[in-house]
Amino acid sequence: MSTRREFLERSLYVASGFTPLYGASGFSRTNVAEVRLKADAPAGVKALVFDVFGTVVDWRSSVAAEVRQLATRKGVTLDGEKFADAWRAGYAPSMNRVRTGELPWTKLDVLHRMTLDRILGDFNLTLSEAEKDELNLSWHRLRPWPDSVAGLTKLKKKFVLAPLSNGNIALMTDLARFAKLPWDCILGAELVRHYKPDHEVYQSAADFLNLQPAEVMMVAAHLGDLRAAKAVGLKTAFVARPNEYGPAGKPDLSSNGVADVEAKDFGALATQLGA
Repeated sequence: MSTRREFLERSLYVASGFTPLYGASGFSRTNVAEVRLKADAPAGVKALVFDVFGTVVDWRSSVAAEVRQLATRKGVTLDGEKFADAWRAGYAPSMNRVRTGELPWTKLDVLHRMTLDRILGDFNLTLSEAEKDELNLSWHRLRPWPDSVAGLTKLKKKFVLAPLSNGNIALMTDLARFAKLPWDCILGAELVRHYKPDHEVYQSAADFLNLQPAEVMMVAAHLGDLRAAKAVGLKTAFVARPNEYGPAGKPDLSSNGVADVEAKDFGALATQLGA
């Protein structure tokens, strides 16, 4: 039975935003918000699938660095970040050409190369075919965000992990090896020949893993991705990546109620999900 002192302490801590927890080690304080986040973590989730470009890896600075190195070797001065932004700007329009039937199914490596061929002249960068091929592979060598590998490793103790990316299988495989991403398997657009946000991609995550949609959680830094996943029945987690688009960018900074769980990074996500 609690003593009068324990009752008073409990009342004071609750009033100040903390809740007392009792156990073998005695009295301890835990922030009420932390307890609420853990309590609200969706039950029954068995697998986490991840958006990759921007959520797991830093595509912008990685591509910019490779472009700058190549330009230096060629004796050309250019802004690597602007080049990376221009290349990325072709991402959604090129996939939409596939989605609308203007192009047959075309994997992302080829779409990236098509955009690269188009923008080289805008930056006065002349490359051989071999140099273009190698630069196109920069998307296979993207650096992870500082918390990504440690956070994923922690999450893997409790959940099946897989990318659910628009990147093709070879790209995701090379990227996993380069960045040391501890996936259990690789899922994504190429397996169903649809690009996100087509519902087939999200449904395929559950189908390939022999799970119900509600047993799969989509993790992304982009609200459009989460809305599409939620429409199929997946659980959702938002992790903000404020530096994805550089200092002038406008990333999603809050889930605005879209996500079931919201975390500042993958380590915090692991804590909230009890991993």
